Amino acid sequence: MFGYAKNPDVGPLAGWPVHKNVEESLKIIRNVLSGAECYAVCEKENNVTIGAVELKLNKSDDRNHCNECELGDWLGKPFLGKGYMPEAAKEILRHGFDDLGMKIIWCGYFDGNTKSKRVQEKLGFLVSSYM
Repeated sequence: MFGYAKNPDVGPLAGWPVHKNVEESLKIIRNVLSGAECYAVCEKENNVTIGAVELKLNKSDDRNHCNECELGDWLGKPFLGKGYMPEAAKEILRHGFDDLGMKIIWCGYFDGNTKSKRVQEKLGFLVSSYM
């Protein structure tokens, strides 16, 4: 992860700071990218991890929202614009609705992140930015 996350063109557009060292990336993997529905995005040809896609499940005790979650993703800069994220996100959305029984899945993007905006448009979301 550090190899991608140290690039200033990756993290800030996804809402997190540039990683300073491998230890910081390991901490993020352990504490942020360890959710029950967080998956590595890998190239099929060589099984190398190039990013992640996640359904951030609602951990609220509110039964009215237990079937809702947020779609999150990130991708290493060398792999942007190659169709990896729309493919991965389409599958995790299918999984969320069909296998997990979600009724609502939402997402957003940070200002300036035109790549995320475009992925969301391709998936059929009505898009708006977080900031």
